[in-house]
Amino acid sequence: MEGDKAAYVEVSPEVQQNQSSPRKSSPPPPDSEEKTTHVRFLLSNAEAGSVIGKGGSTINDIQSQSGARIQLSRNYEYFPGTSDRVVMVSGRVDDILKALDLIMSKLLDEFYVEDGGQVDPESKIRLVVPNSSCGGIIGKGGAIIRSLIEDSRASIKISPQDNFYPGLHDRLVTVGGAPEEQMRAIDLILQKLVEDQHYLQSANAPFPYAASISAVAYNGMNYGPNGAGGKYQNNRLPNKMQEDRSSSVTIGIPDEHIGIVVGRGGRNIMELSQLSGARIKISERGDFMSGTSDRKVTITGSQRAIHMAESMISRKVASVTEQ
Repeated sequence: MEGDKAAYVEVSPEVQQNQSSPRKSSPPPPDSEEKTTHVRFLLSNAEAGSVIGKGGSTINDIQSQSGARIQLSRNYEYFPGTSDRVVMVSGRVDDILKALDLIMSKLLDEFYVEDGGQVDPESKIRLVVPNSSCGGIIGKGGAIIRSLIEDSRASIKISPQDNFYPGLHDRLVTVGGAPEEQMRAIDLILQKLVEDQHYLQSANAPFPYAASISAVAYNGMNYGPNGAGGKYQNNRLPNKMQEDRSSSVTIGIPDEHIGIVVGRGGRNIMELSQLSGARIKISERGDFMSGTSDRKVTITGSQRAIHMAESMISRKVASVTEQ
C-alpha cells in the first residue's frame, strides 16, 4: 500500500458544476475547503462491493464526480473486532463530502430502502478516528459533542478505548439519523478534525491494524492495486516461521448470525476447525465486542489457518445476509 499523503483526482470545473451533491452541506470555515485531509469509515463486504461496482466502474465514477480519492482495505481484512472493511476518502474537504454523499446515497438505495420506499431512520455510519483526536470531538465535559448533536440533530456515539487489541489506536464514532442529519454531523466533525495536525498524519497509515492489512487503491480510472496491475502489496513477512507461529485473532459476528457459524449440534464450527486447522471459540451469550452487539469469535492457530478460518466464517455469514 502506498504511504503517500492524501491525493485527489483533478476534475474539470464543468464536471464539478454538473455533478454537485444532491444534499447541501453547511459552508466550511474560510479556506478549509482547500485543505487536504481524509476520513475513514467502515463498510461490510457487501456494501464495499456495491461501492466498487463491476470492474471498479462505480468507485471510479464517484472519484470522477467528487474529485476525491477512495481506498479500501482488502477483502476479508477487517477493522479489529468487526467483520467490516475500512474505507478512506481523501482530498479537499468539499470533495470528501461530495464523495461521502454519493456513497451514502447509493448504500441507502441498495441496503436501507424497504419495499414501501421508506428509508430506515436508524441507518448509521461508523467513522474511524484516532484516540488522540477524539478529545477535539468530545470537548471538555462533553461540551463539543453535545453542540454537534444539537446542531446536526444526528446521534453521535464514540466507542470507549479498546485495550483488547495491541496496536489499536483508533476508536469508532457512530453517526446515526436521517441522511441530511448524518451529512451535517460528518461535516461538523470533519471541520474539527481538519484543525488537528495529529489527525492529518494518520492518513500516512490508513490501515495500520495488523500485518495482514493492506490496501487496494482505486486511483482515477485505473482500477487495480495502487492504480496498476500486479500483486497486492502487503506487509506480511513471507517466511515459514511467521506462517507456523501460533497466534490468536478475535473478530465480531452479529449475534443473530452465530447460529450459522455453530451449526446444528456444533457441526459447522467443527467442520470449520477441521478444514482450517484453527481452534475457534465463541463467547457466551451477552458477551459482546466493546460498543457492539457482536459476539466474540476467537480464532487461534498459524497465520494461514487463521486467515482460512476467517474467510470461511465470513462466507458463511455472507451467504445468510445476502438471502
